[in-house]
Amino acid sequence: MTRFVVLAFFLVFTVAAWGADFVIDDWKSQKLGTKGVPEGWLGGQTWGLPQYDMTIEENEGHRVLHLRSKIESSAVRKDIKGKVNLKETPILEWRWKAVALPKNGDCRKKSADDQAAQLYVIWPRFPEAVRSQIIGYIWDTTAPAGSIVKSEKTSTVTYVVMRSGTADLGKWITERRNVVEDYKKIYGGQPDSPGFVSIAIDSDDTTSFAESIFGSIIFRKP
Repeated sequence: MTRFVVLAFFLVFTVAAWGADFVIDDWKSQKLGTKGVPEGWLGGQTWGLPQYDMTIEENEGHRVLHLRSKIESSAVRKDIKGKVNLKETPILEWRWKAVALPKNGDCRKKSADDQAAQLYVIWPRFPEAVRSQIIGYIWDTTAPAGSIVKSEKTSTVTYVVMRSGTADLGKWITERRNVVEDYKKIYGGQPDSPGFVSIAIDSDDTTSFAESIFGSIIFRKP
């Protein structure tokens, strides 16, 4: 009887946890002042001569990840395989602030595909370089907000332009997107659980400078 009760409790707890909000990172457990690839994230980028100019800081009372890019491209990713149930928590919510946008950056042009702030949801499919499915939520310099743009530089990436230009520069913005609905619109069908979330910044195509700050990133219930 005791074993049954324990097992029942475990199952209820597991189901409840699987349907609960999932924090990708809120930076609270990260050591203040840490530079480079944050703890619990992966680097190993093989393109764009990454400098990983990233620092854990305090900003307006919140722990954040501060990113800078000077004529380079840096991306880090976090393994979330089996941790996010999109049927229960389809809403991706995050806080970000753009500080400096890459000059003339435009996600619609291969020669100018730079953004100050990029947040990717990744469904890896073998071979990953050509078959993965990636949605990138970006703050672009030029492309209009609301645009959905297939990258001319990386065939596996489709951008959703959340913000455009300097109107909200220097302001903390909270974004919310229904990842399931975005996936259906872009790829069709129902998405599996994503494998990775990635944060990136680049300024190499425009040979310029970019800067942004990320706060908490969370998958939430509707």
